[in-house]
Formats: sequence, structure tokens, C-alpha cells
Amino acid sequence: MPQFPKRPRTPHTLIALAAAAAFPAFAQTTPVETIVITGQSLATDRALKDQAAADNVVSVVRDDGIGRLPDKNTAEALQRLPGVSIERDQGEGRYVRIRGLGPDLNSVTFDGSLLPSPERDRRAVMLDVLPSALVRSLTVSKTLLPEQDANSIGGTVDVQTVSAFDRPGRFVAAELGASYETNTERSSPNGSLLWSDRFLDGKFGLAAGFSHEVRKFGSDNVETGGAWDGDALEEFQRRDYRITRERSGLALNAEYRPEAGTEYHARYLHSRFSDDEQRQAHVIEFDDAQTPGTLGEAESTRELKDRKETQTIRSLVLGTTQALGDWKLKAEAGSSRSQEDTPLHIAKAKFEADEAFDGVGYSSRSRPRLVAPAAIDDASLYALDKIEFEKSLVQDREHNLRLDLSRPFELAGVDGELKFGAKTSRRKKTSAQTTWVVDDFGSADTGLAAYASGSVDYPWGTFGPRIAAGPLNALGRSVNLGDFVDDEESTVNDYRIDERVDAAYLQSTIDLGATHLIAGLRHERTRLDAAGTGVTDGVFEPIRARRDDHHWLPGLHLRHDLDARTTLRAAWSNSVVRPAFGQIAPGYVIDGDEASFGNPQLKPLRSANLDLGIERSLGYAGVASAYVFHKRIRDFSYQTDVAGTGAWADFDEAVTWANGDTARVSGIELAYSKALRELPAPWNGLVVGANATFSTSSAKIAGADGGTTVARDIPLPSQSKRVFNFVVGYEAADWSLRLAANYKSRYLLEVGNAADAGQDLYVKAQTQWDLSARYSLTKQLSLGLEALNLSDQPYEVTTGRTDRNAQYETYGRTVRVNLKWAMQ
Repeated sequence: MPQFPKRPRTPHTLIALAAAAAFPAFAQTTPVETIVITGQSLATDRALKDQAAADNVVSVVRDDGIGRLPDKNTAEALQRLPGVSIERDQGEGRYVRIRGLGPDLNSVTFDGSLLPSPERDRRAVMLDVLPSALVRSLTVSKTLLPEQDANSIGGTVDVQTVSAFDRPGRFVAAELGASYETNTERSSPNGSLLWSDRFLDGKFGLAAGFSHEVRKFGSDNVETGGAWDGDALEEFQRRDYRITRERSGLALNAEYRPEAGTEYHARYLHSRFSDDEQRQAHVIEFDDAQTPGTLGEAESTRELKDRKETQTIRSLVLGTTQALGDWKLKAEAGSSRSQEDTPLHIAKAKFEADEAFDGVGYSSRSRPRLVAPAAIDDASLYALDKIEFEKSLVQDREHNLRLDLSRPFELAGVDGELKFGAKTSRRKKTSAQTTWVVDDFGSADTGLAAYASGSVDYPWGTFGPRIAAGPLNALGRSVNLGDFVDDEESTVNDYRIDERVDAAYLQSTIDLGATHLIAGLRHERTRLDAAGTGVTDGVFEPIRARRDDHHWLPGLHLRHDLDARTTLRAAWSNSVVRPAFGQIAPGYVIDGDEASFGNPQLKPLRSANLDLGIERSLGYAGVASAYVFHKRIRDFSYQTDVAGTGAWADFDEAVTWANGDTARVSGIELAYSKALRELPAPWNGLVVGANATFSTSSAKIAGADGGTTVARDIPLPSQSKRVFNFVVGYEAADWSLRLAANYKSRYLLEVGNAADAGQDLYVKAQTQWDLSARYSLTKQLSLGLEALNLSDQPYEVTTGRTDRNAQYETYGRTVRVNLKWAMQ
């Protein structure tokens, strides 16, 4: 049987070393013009070699050789991997789901150091914040070695940015482009610049990348939020969004390798994402719930939300690897900070009609279309009721220090490696919010006509006047906001949560011919300290809560090479994840017989994971694989209403978070990829890839129904039973094409009421088609074209029945064109 090294060099390192040896000029700092070999199959081949060399089960996305991922958005690049799907926001990929587990149960790292989340209530990191132009690879670890952080149940996404040691000499690439959105008919620019070089006889490398993108787009929406009484609708909203998003990113990487076994590195990532959103809303509330086609009386209000929020993520990782005789020392320190800053803005400006309108209805349950008299769009009939102003600042900081020691050993003719280490991390999440509700405007004109500017372009009937933000902001500046502070909203949303995690592990690797075995044990201690404020009928009280948890996490990983191309893998691993910050926030609100509160005493989610699979290499850019997996998750957390029970026996509503018993996820991943070079011309340019994930999950939850506790089974939120990806491409000497499809089946978005399945919200199945093409104008210059969301796939949420609308939204198609120049 063939022998395999226990720590193989990654393919890109071997390529660089081979190129430097064969062509010494490449190692110099003087650029050499050459044909840059790129393409989708090259990126796939590199990624598959990285996967094959890994000790655990991973999936990898690599750049194509000229510093470009297959998708502009980092999250959307990951959706092509088996077992991975994404959640979209306004049509853009944002959060990553891995093997049916929601985004808050996965983690994102930069060079192994945790990236914190800028959002108030979440642990999930929005991957559309990270510009894909700066990323050289994305690695999804689906099984965790004892040496890895145990803070993910689905998997961990590690982001690696540009490195000078990826190439033998100087590399420069620049890209300029523009996009066009069919929904709003608006155009937007984008650009990026990458540079890397090596100095001191190739021992010192510097790499830098900068990216900036503007996207102007919009969406059209109709939603009920689940406001159904049987088949009759109580209210619904029509919404129009106009959004401008800007992404800027900077990556810096310095590495020094003075001799074999010694390395120093400093890596920095800075990402800035701003979201400027204006939302026009028309709200219809029926006096009595109505079925489609019937007419009656309804209240009509018009609302405006106008805000700009800016999210930043900054991360610095410093580290070294040292050879100390037979020992290898690795030390690393990481510091990351994320922030979401939303300055003073209009959270809601509400205009009410003077009287109810008669003869109002709607045409269908799945996509309600307003039926109403023309007067409902008359601005003179509406007056300003109130303006809610708001500002907030959320910060999430994480600092960590880790130390690893390893050495090879030989015992009774068996080669192996002993490894142990420790890590300590400190994380602090803070939230601050101030809310003002202005409902007294003195002698100012409050008629909607004074604040209207044209009409809203809406695809499903007339919408009526567009509310302008400028005059409303001016009105807010004309009053003393200090007289209108909402003390409750400005206090209960403020909190501080400190988490301290200390970990240590012991891990041993044994090579038995073609069998590679890793066994180990990890211990993690998590200490939680949360502070916030509760309010009971207007009386405020400071809250402090603490929790201390210890977890022993064994792991066993097996890789057996049946032959030079076929590998069996098996893994048993354990992981632990704290609930989302919004679930453990210590604040509460008690208002009469209604209450809502977080639960800082929620137990962490603990998962025992089993994985078994087989992989077979099919040559260049080719692989076929099959994996089965099972996860047993204890203390699954969910939202519930405990009114009528225990201390809340006299309450009509008491919404909080609770731990369930055990949740389970099982599934199978199938994947195939191949560059069909063995076919006769012209078919030898074909590149195909397909993967499918079939999974099922169940969790038991409980809620109060008339004072009685009712339990039921649900699938895990965000888990699609079927996820498919398909890619077919063609590569020629000067041009390439790629058609990609992504499908995910219906999934549970949100539990509406723990005791009533009829209020659960489900997202309907979605299929998105994307087309891309690239043509080489010269050896260094190429032209790219992308057409995204070709079928204008809507986002559709239902409640109770598949024809009962909770939300229906469309985004239109996007066309992008870009020029890329690269030289090495």
C-alpha cells in the first residue's frame, strides 16, 4: 500500500517551489510577463487537492490563479460546496448554513482567529461583508479536530486572504467593473487591486489587496407577517425598498521564512459595509378579517423608514512557527473587533388616514393585491401621527492567545505525532440604543402632501405617494428630542455580555501504513457575565447574571487510503456552542399581564457528531465523494411562551427562550466534479460539477396553551431537506463559460408559537440560475460578464398553509461586466 506523509505540503506551495526551481527568474522581484493559466478547473483542482490533504473532513473554494473567487460575494462562493447553503438578504447571499444547521450554530474565522458578529442579537457573521476579491481560499471544516475550537456544530468557515507565498514572484492584478440592476434600472461601479512580491532571496513576502464595490438596487414586497385568522386576513403591507450598499476591504499579509521550520507572520483584514435603506410601506388593516375577493372597511397608514448603518470588521493575527529540535512550537495571537453603527435616523414615520376606507379587499392569499377606491392614494387624506427616531451602536470584540507544541515519535515501528496546546479568549458584546418618539409637532404642517415627492413605482397596482425623508428629518431637528425619549426602548436594549473561554487539548496522530489515525481530548471552560436592565410597569431594575460551564470533548478521526486515488474517512467529534446573544440578553419587559425576557441561564448546545465517507480522485479537477453524517444536539434552544405556568401563571403572554431535550440531524452528501479533458475535441473543454445534500432533522419544543404545556416536534430552523448545486462550464484557450444552478427546498424560518404549528413561518423552495463568461483580450487582460438570478427567483414565506402569504419579495436580475488585468 502507498505511504502518505502525515503533514503534506499544500498543492499551491508545491507548485510555487517547483516553478521557482525550474524557472529561477520567477523568484526575483522583477516582474516577468507570462501567460497566466487560470480558469474554473484550475481553481477546482487546487481546492480538491487541499481537501484530499486535510486530516479532517473539509470543503474548499480557491481563487482561479488571478485572485478571483468564482462569485463576487463570499457567501455565494460557498453555496457551491456540498452540504452548504446560504440565506439571502434582499437577494444577496449573506449567511451560511452547513449541513442543515443555522448560521448562529456555525463560526467564521480569519486565519483561525474568530471573527465576531456586528449584529446585536447574533453570533453569525454576515459573509457579504467580506469582499471576495481579497480572498484566496475559503475552507469549511465539517468535522473538528481536538486542536480546533469547538464552537461550531455545523462547521467552521476559515477565510484566508492573499499571500505572497502563493506565487514564486511579483504578482499584480487590477479589476474594474460595473453592474446593472433590472428592478431599479440603476448602475453601480466596483474595482479591486491585488499585489504581492517576495524579497530577501524569496524569504520575505508582502501581499496587499484592496476592494471597493457600490451596489444600487431595490426590491418589491407584499407581506402579512402571518396575520391570518383561518383563511381570512387581518392586515397586510405593501413595501418598496431602495437600497445602496457599499463594500470596502483591505487585506495585508507579511510573512518571513528565514529557514526551514521557522516562520513569522502578520495578517490584517479590514472590511467596511454600509447599507443605506429607504423603505416605503403602505399598511392595510381590515376592521374584520376578510377572505380574498370580499370587500369591507379598512384603516390605511403609510410609513417611511430611512436609515444608514455601517458595519466594520477588523482582525489582526500575529504568529510564529519555530523548530526547537524535535519539537515544533506554534504561537499565535489574534484580536478582532466588529461594529454596527446606525446614526440618528427615521426608524418609522407614520401617516394615518383621517377615516377608514370602504370597499377595500385583496385578490389572493399567496400574493395579496390591493383592491381599493382611488381615494386611498390621495395624500390630502393622511396626516402625520408620529416619528420614531433611533440611533444604536453594537460592538463585539474578541482577543485570543494560543500555543501549540508537537513532536514526531516512533514507537514499536509505528510513526506518529504528539501534539498538545492551550488557548484563551476573551469576548465582549455591548449594545447601546436610544429611541425618541415625537408625536407633538406644534404648528408644523402634518399633512402627507407636505412630505410627498412623486409616487412609488410598484409592480402590483398603484402604490400612492412617495414619502420624502428630508422634510421629516428637518421637522425632527426643529423640536427638542430630549423631551421625547422613549425610556423603555432606550434602556432594555442596552446590555453587556462578557464571555471567557479557556481551552486545552491533547492529540495524538498515528500512521499505520495507509491508515492515518488522530485521537484526542479537548476541555473548554466558558464563563458568562451578563448585565442589562429590566422594566416592570415603568420601574427599571439593573440585572446581572453569571454562568460557568465545563465541557470535555473527545474526538477520533480516521483516514484510510484504499489506493492512490481512493480514501475512506470516519470521524467522531464533539462540539459546544453558546446560544445567540439575543437569547441570553439579560433584559426584560413586564407590562401588566404581558412579559418578554431573555434567558442568560440557557445551557450551551452540545453536539455529538458522526461522519463516514469515501472520496475518489478522478484526475485533474475531478472527484467523486459520498458522506453520511449524524448529529445529536442536546439542549437545543428555542423561543416559547410560558404564560399560564409557574411564576407566569397569571400572565396572558410571557415570551422567552428555553432549552429543549435533544435535536437530531442526519443526512448524506454526494459530490461529483470533473474537467473532461479526455474527451475528443471540442468536448474536451467541458467542466462539470454537481452535488446534492439530503438531510432530515427533528427537535421537540414546548409551549403554553391555555395554561397547559403542549409539546410538538419541528425540523430545525434553516434546514432544507434537499440542497442541489449544478455547474456546467466550457474552457478554451481564450474564453470560458459557466452556468450554475443552486436549489434549496422549503425550510422552517421561524417558530411562530411553540404550541401552534399553524403559526410557523416557512420559506418556499428556491432555485437560482447564474451565468458567467470570460474572454482573454490579451495575455494579461480579460473581459468578464455575469448575469445573476436569471429567473428572477422570488423570496416567498408562508404560514400555516403553502398558499397563505407571510412575505413575497422580488429583486430582479443583475448584470455585471468587468475588466481584469493580471501579471506575474
